[in-house]
Amino acid sequence: MLKIRLRRMGSTHSPFYRVVVSDSRVPPTGRFVDTLGTYDPGTSPSSVRLDVDRAQAWIDKGARPSPTVKRLLVKARVSAEA
Repeated sequence: MLKIRLRRMGSTHSPFYRVVVSDSRVPPTGRFVDTLGTYDPGTSPSSVRLDVDRAQAWIDKGARPSPTVKRLLVKARVSAEA
């Protein structure tokens, strides 16, 4: 099953995250199928950049977002239901 989840990037004590589509059996730092955007909680306010069309296309194909990504998608006004 494909999941839309966060992949931690950046240096120690200053992380940012990439929103990626990957197989649920692969570790979060492992291979991924597609990159949908970035999330940086270190800025004030936190910055979220998502390609909403590609995110919706992956959800329509059956990819399930993680709980955190689901909240980010709701903020970006993407329907998180397949």
